[in-house]
Amino acid sequence: MTFFVTSAGVGKGADLGGVDGADQHCQSLANAAGAGGRTWRAYLSTQGTALNDPKVVHARDRIGSGPWHNVKGVMIARSVEDLHSASNNVTKETALDEKGQPVNDRTMMPNKHDILTGSRPDGTAFPGTFSDMTCGNWTKSGTDGSAIVGHHDRAGPIEHAWATSWNSSHPSRGCSQENLRGTGGDALFTALR
Repeated sequence: MTFFVTSAGVGKGADLGGVDGADQHCQSLANAAGAGGRTWRAYLSTQGTALNDPKVVHARDRIGSGPWHNVKGVMIARSVEDLHSASNNVTKETALDEKGQPVNDRTMMPNKHDILTGSRPDGTAFPGTFSDMTCGNWTKSGTDGSAIVGHHDRAGPIEHAWATSWNSSHPSRGCSQENLRGTGGDALFTALR
């Protein structure tokens, strides 16, 4: 296993304790699933304060080079480029949690298909000139702010690239657990190594 959707969020909405806290959460879930002998990273971007802020984190730069497989050994993507192309294999059948369980899609209750990413379709961060796309770089849990989410089930209200993107579909309504659930998620995110 080198790819999973977290089975649970941290419990504070989009306040994940920053990317370091999100990484620790991924590591903890992987440890409990018997895959902790590797270093796991959350697929999350952060925003800076300026267009070319050197402190910006791009999700695509923190996850290794691939290939990635789910807990059942199914190939998700061969490389970073493949992961961010139309040929990746992120679907509701393959985007399993660390226990090998499917994550509720948009047709199930509760709907958990929104996955936190804070990323553009190519896995890069939004420039600092955009409004908050990362819930304060993963430190907010209130009604203010927003986070870009993807759809792990590759489904949306219309058949359009944004609606079916696994990593960049739309902003959340806020950063609290309630706001994220109201948008169609549960503060889940993706872990890769």
